[in-house]
Amino acid sequence: MALDLQQQREQAHAWRDRLPPAKLGAVYKLLEVMIEENDDGDLLTEETIHRLRESQAEFTSGAECVSMEEVLADFGLTMADFPIKE
Repeated sequence: MALDLQQQREQAHAWRDRLPPAKLGAVYKLLEVMIEENDDGDLLTEETIHRLRESQAEFTSGAECVSMEEVLADFGLTMADFPIKE
């Protein structure tokens, strides 16, 4: 049975409250990127691109990071659930 929008919001908040700090930061960044859509539909602003590059550099440097795949898996999702708009 599919959840309605209000139920989805409540479930998302419940999951958020259960996340450890490291994963909460990853979810925060993901949500920030998702809502930074311009009026023209372009999902990546210069600031977003800069932040993504910083995050990638941090990840490749060996810093303790949580991959997007891991975060999505915590919500029962995969990268296929987030198609890339080109």
